[in-house]
Amino acid sequence: MTALDQHENRRRDDLDRDRRASERTGVEEWRGVAAEHNDEMADRASGFLKKRSRALLVDLLRPYLKVVWLLIAVVVVENAARLSIPWLVQRGIDFGIPPLLAGGSGTALYETIGLMLGALVVQTISRVYFLRESGRVGQKVLLELRRRLFVHFQKLDVKFHDRYTTGRVVSRLTNDIDAIMELLAGGFDGLVTAVLTMVGVGVLLLTMDFKLGAVCLIGFPILMLLVRWFSRASSLTYRRVRESSALVIVQFIETMTGIRAVQSYRREPRNAEIFSGVAHRYQDANVKSFRLVAIFMPGVRLVGNVTIGIVLLYGGWRVMQGEMTVGVLTAFLLYLRMFFEPMQEISQFYNTFQSASAALEKLSGVLEEDPTVREPERPVPLPHARGTLRFDDVTFSYVPERTVLPGLDLCIPAGQTVALVGTTGAGKTTIAKLMSRFYDPTGGEVLLDGVDLRQLRDTDLRRAVVMVTQENFMFDGSIGSNIEFGKPGAGQAEIERAARAVGAHEFIAELPEGYATDVGKRGARLSAGQKQLVAFARAFLADPAVLILDEATSSLDVPSERLVQQALRTILADRTAVIIAHRLSTVDIADRVLVLEHGRVIEDGTPSDLVDADDGQYASLHRAWRESLA
Repeated sequence: MTALDQHENRRRDDLDRDRRASERTGVEEWRGVAAEHNDEMADRASGFLKKRSRALLVDLLRPYLKVVWLLIAVVVVENAARLSIPWLVQRGIDFGIPPLLAGGSGTALYETIGLMLGALVVQTISRVYFLRESGRVGQKVLLELRRRLFVHFQKLDVKFHDRYTTGRVVSRLTNDIDAIMELLAGGFDGLVTAVLTMVGVGVLLLTMDFKLGAVCLIGFPILMLLVRWFSRASSLTYRRVRESSALVIVQFIETMTGIRAVQSYRREPRNAEIFSGVAHRYQDANVKSFRLVAIFMPGVRLVGNVTIGIVLLYGGWRVMQGEMTVGVLTAFLLYLRMFFEPMQEISQFYNTFQSASAALEKLSGVLEEDPTVREPERPVPLPHARGTLRFDDVTFSYVPERTVLPGLDLCIPAGQTVALVGTTGAGKTTIAKLMSRFYDPTGGEVLLDGVDLRQLRDTDLRRAVVMVTQENFMFDGSIGSNIEFGKPGAGQAEIERAARAVGAHEFIAELPEGYATDVGKRGARLSAGQKQLVAFARAFLADPAVLILDEATSSLDVPSERLVQQALRTILADRTAVIIAHRLSTVDIADRVLVLEHGRVIEDGTPSDLVDADDGQYASLHRAWRESLA
């Protein structure tokens, strides 16, 4: 093997390793998609939507049931008018033209033409009404579904959003909604029209001439076999299309969300290659679906045209023998055109229904998700929280195999500022999340003013406890509106007072539009330190009884950190505060320091007392921090 070959093999190994690393975050997404599609296949095998899907659909349509029945009646009228046209043609040829040829009255022909015009008018009016009303009802249903999903996604707890990836959320609100929209827009209409046409045409053919009608129906079994083959083959192909589509969404969102890291580490070629791979899968799946259509559609036309040819030969011979009129043969040929067209409609409806049923099942599954952090049935009122926090033998695990807090007992009196320090993974952020009730403890109780957090209304808890993190989210809009988020409806004076308290007013006043300055997408127009100051102002405006700062000063430069430390003494006064920080300069303002290790408190005391204890872990951390500054 040459050196060039070895280099090429190493390059391929590196690319494969990068691909596996990149796709690792999407493994759960892939498994989720596969599980969903297994459920989808089971639904199709049973031939019915699951009970919850039916319940969701009925609930969405319940306000419009009268309109739905009216629309069904309109479709029936429309199809009756359409099916009458060939029959009227037959009447006109057989009973309207002969009198004219014999020099008689043309009344019968004129009456027939008048009836045909009337049928066309009825068909047109009913079609216009159906399209207008079905579109209106369909959009109202979709609007309600979108609202329910959005509201429900907001209610679901952090644990749900940790496991339910962004790609799947986007897929629910885009692909699945679009699939249902396609069904509502034309799916049911196509099915009802197809069924009415096939049944109506079949009955009319047999009624007009039983022998020729029987000949017409010879091709029906062949069509049924073709439809059955297409439905089975397309269901498998469609499953691959949906899986591939989900992977494309996941990879795209992952790359665009982390675009700064991608560009910083020059990973554009790697991500482009990975995206190209999943996009090729998507393309291949779609090509297979087009191949099926390329066989099925011409197959239906072939059977239809062969049947028309047979009918024309046999019917023409019978006309020559005097056993059938020309009008009946003409009507047969027109009806046959109508008879074979619905086969294509039914196959298209099958795919539409298949997509919509899978989408309904997923959406109903999401709407049935219950948050693990639930509102209490009988809440304990807490109008004015003092801020006393207590952990009573609290255990917690993110996953059953790994315990983060083995049994924590802790009491933080109201008004005390406590700093939590320790190595990464010691449990500091977990404690903060439990205090904020983003999670509930596996065992034990977390109490605020003697009340278990699980017994408090969410509004009372969020008013009493506010958490500020290092990656606080900035919403689209102005700086003022982002600060106002802490207290909706706050006036400009309150907003400016909060900004002054945390030292943010100076940099805001220097901006071109001051508090009206747009922060950009996710605060892109602000520096990391400025975004953190805005988040502090938001928290100060909220005026909580308990303020939790989780690495909240990590994004600040030294001058900004000094400003914030000065403001913190004002912000933290008369409220309980919990500070999580690796920068021990922030810890110095605390009344009490808790050193954590493996979810246990191993040191507890004032900052000065713990620094003086030379053999303590906090003293060791403090010395290392001072040396790093030097």
